[in-house]
Amino acid sequence: MKSPAEIVSTMMEKDEFSRFLGMTVAEITEGYCSLSMHISENMTNGFGIVHGGISYSLADSTLAFVANSRGKKCVSIDTSITHLASVQSGDTLLTKSTEIHYGKQVAVYLVDVFNQNDKRIAHFKGTVKISENSW
Repeated sequence: MKSPAEIVSTMMEKDEFSRFLGMTVAEITEGYCSLSMHISENMTNGFGIVHGGISYSLADSTLAFVANSRGKKCVSIDTSITHLASVQSGDTLLTKSTEIHYGKQVAVYLVDVFNQNDKRIAHFKGTVKISENSW
C-alpha cells in the first residue's frame, strides 16, 4: 500500500490547478493534511481583497489530499465554506484538517484556513465518497 506522502505526490503531479495556485504540502499523514499558499495581487477581487474562491480552493485541495491519504480513492460529494475574515495580497495561508468520520462509503472532514498571524479566516466542511479502488 502507498504511503500518504506517495499518494499526495501522485495526485499533485496531475493537479495542475493546485500547482498553478502555488499550493504546497506542509504536512500529510493518514487522516491529516496541511497545505500552504502565498497570496499574490492577481488573486484579488473588485473590493481589493482576495477572492473567496482562493481560500475555498485551498481548503478543497486539502480535502482531496486528506481524504485520499488512507489509500482509497475518494471524491467530494458535498462541500461548504464560511469566510470569517478577509485575506490580503501578501498573506500566506495554511490549512489544518480534522477527520470527523471515516466509514465504509463516506468520510467527513473539517478544514480550517489560517493566515500568517494564525488568525482563522475560513472554516470548510467536506464530505467525500470512498470508492473501492485503491491507490
